[in-house]
Amino acid sequence: MHGQFKPTLVDLFCGAGGLSIGFRRAGFDLVCAVDSWSPAIATYRNNVDRNHVIDAFILPEIDLPSATVVAGGPPCQGFSSAGRRHDDDERNSLVTVFAKIVARLRPKAFVFENVEGFITGANGKFVLDLLEPLIAAGYHVHLRKINAANYGVPQHRKRVIAIGGLGWNPTFPEPTHSALGAPGSRLAGTHLPRTPSVADALVGLPSPCSGSLWPTDHDSRPLEGIDLERAKLLEPGQRMRDLPERLWHDSYRKRAFRRVKDGTPTEKRGGAPAGLRLLDSNEPAKAITGGALRDFLHQTENRPLTIRECARLQTFDDDCVFTGTKAEKIQLIGNAVPPRLAEHFARCLVNDLRSRDELHVEPEGALLSFVPTLSNGMSPALTAVSERVRSRFGLSTEIELQKTLRV
Repeated sequence: MHGQFKPTLVDLFCGAGGLSIGFRRAGFDLVCAVDSWSPAIATYRNNVDRNHVIDAFILPEIDLPSATVVAGGPPCQGFSSAGRRHDDDERNSLVTVFAKIVARLRPKAFVFENVEGFITGANGKFVLDLLEPLIAAGYHVHLRKINAANYGVPQHRKRVIAIGGLGWNPTFPEPTHSALGAPGSRLAGTHLPRTPSVADALVGLPSPCSGSLWPTDHDSRPLEGIDLERAKLLEPGQRMRDLPERLWHDSYRKRAFRRVKDGTPTEKRGGAPAGLRLLDSNEPAKAITGGALRDFLHQTENRPLTIRECARLQTFDDDCVFTGTKAEKIQLIGNAVPPRLAEHFARCLVNDLRSRDELHVEPEGALLSFVPTLSNGMSPALTAVSERVRSRFGLSTEIELQKTLRV
C-alpha cells in the first residue's frame, strides 16, 4: 500500500460534487460519478470532471468500475426533518440500493452520508437497510451522528456518517474544532480551535449591490415592507418566534401549531420551524438547506443571503459555478456534502489505506460503533432505535450507545 499507492473513488448520487472535491483534495482519483438530475450533472461537469460523470438512475445492478472507495449520500427528503416525513417515500429505498452496490463491488472502504433524521426514520428501518447488507458482506462499520462544525465547517450541520472497511477497522476521524451555538456542540471538546464563524466564512466578498461580476451568483433583492420590519426587529441569532406574532409568516404559524390543529405526531412533523433567522456573525451558521435564501438573513445587512454566500458557508470555492434556476442552484448547494468535511474524512481514510497491510484483517463483518446523538440524553424514539440496533447486532459488536465524544 506504500509508495505509488493512488486511491480511487466512485461517487454515487454525486450532486454538485462536494464529496468528490473533498476526496480529490485528499489525493483520490475519480473513476466514476453518477447522478440523474440534469442541474447536478451540468454543475459537476463544470466544477469537478467532464469525463467520468454518468447521467443515469442508480439501480443495484448499475455497471460501475472498481474503486478503492465508494461514497455517496442517497437523496434524503423522505426522512428529512425539513418537512413532513414519509417512511414509504421511494427515495428511502435508495439507502438499500447504495448498500447493495457496495456489497457487490466490494471496495476496500465506503463512506455514506445522510441527514440526522435517517436514524429514527421508520423506527430505525433505514439504519438496518444500510447496515445489514454491508455487515453481511464483511464490512466493519462505524455509524455516527456528527456536527460538521466540529470539523471546521462554518455551519451547524448535523449529519449521519457511516464508514466501513472490508475486513478491517477504519478510523472514525476525531473532531478538529469546537463550536458554539447548537445543542451538544460543547461535547466534542472546548479546548479545540473554534470553528470559523459566519463572518470568517464570508470575509472578502464584495457587497451584492456593488455591481461586481465576480464571484457569480452574488446578488440579493432588498427587503421592503413587512419583510424589512421583521429584519430590523431581529437580534443576531433570533428567529421568527422572537418576533411579535403579528409579524409571523402565515406558513410559519400553521407549521408551529400543526400538531395542535391536526393531531400529527411529532415524529411525522419534523423539527420545530425557524421560519426566519438572523445569522450571528460570531458563530457558525445554522444548516444551509434548499430553503436558505428564504430562511436566513445576512448578519449585518437587512437582506437575504446570496447563493454565493450559501456556497461559502458550505465551503465551496468561489470559482465553483452552479447550473440551473435559482431554486435549483440553492438545492444543489443545500444538498451537498461540504467539501471541507469530505476532505477531512478522505484524508483519514487515505492514512488508513496506506497502512492497511499493518492492520488486523477479520473477514466477518461487524458494527464497530453506533453513536446516534450528540447530546447526553436520548428521546424515546432514539432509545427505541438504539435498542433495535443492539438487538439486531448483539452486544458482542461493542456498540457504543449514547457515546459522548470528548477529545
